[in-house]
Amino acid sequence: MHLYSSARSFLMLSALGSLLLSACADTRGGSIPYDKVLAAPDEVRFQTLESNYRIAPMDKLAVKVFKMDDLSGDYDVDLAGNISLPLIGQVQAANLTTAQLDDQLSQKLGAKYLEHPDVSVAIKASTAHVVTVDGAVREGGSFNVAGPISLIQAVAMAKGTSEDANARRVAVFRTIGGQRQAAAFDLTAIRRGQSPDPQIYPGDIVVVDGSSVKATQKAILQSIPLLSIFGPL
Repeated sequence: MHLYSSARSFLMLSALGSLLLSACADTRGGSIPYDKVLAAPDEVRFQTLESNYRIAPMDKLAVKVFKMDDLSGDYDVDLAGNISLPLIGQVQAANLTTAQLDDQLSQKLGAKYLEHPDVSVAIKASTAHVVTVDGAVREGGSFNVAGPISLIQAVAMAKGTSEDANARRVAVFRTIGGQRQAAAFDLTAIRRGQSPDPQIYPGDIVVVDGSSVKATQKAILQSIPLLSIFGPL
């Protein structure tokens, strides 16, 4: 008899709990007003690059050499600020305008390989108005941002860290006062609330260390003290 009474009480409490939950789910609440007529969004203003824009690491360049299809194509600027072209190898591109890089490539190609080379350089994708996330992440890339975000948010846009990531060494590269500077952060400590989550700004580059990271990136990452303040790179 006692078992029957206990079972009956349990069933009644369960039914009551389900009723209360369903009632709560159907109840309006919160501080956001309902049925409010929203005004139109702010006008979107597209930002263009200045004519004297200087090439930055992780930019994508379109290089065209007249009648030389093997040399023409898209080239990524690496973290060290270089691009690598057939015949002439690595060329420093960062901190140059497209016109200056155009002249430099023309001189290098004309010195040994081509007579009066006709070279043109254009910016195909710039990091100036996006946050770039690279390294040991699931889907690295450049992401449009409207303003500052946190480091955790930046990594989340790249679908999080990959299985081989070293989340304790995440580098942030930023241009401050015309100089490329960097700092490293411990993402594991940030996730645990043991360290503050730093702000990431448009133009920043975030690189997560890991076994699959390119050799050039890894060498740069290992040269940055963990949790350093931003200083010239």
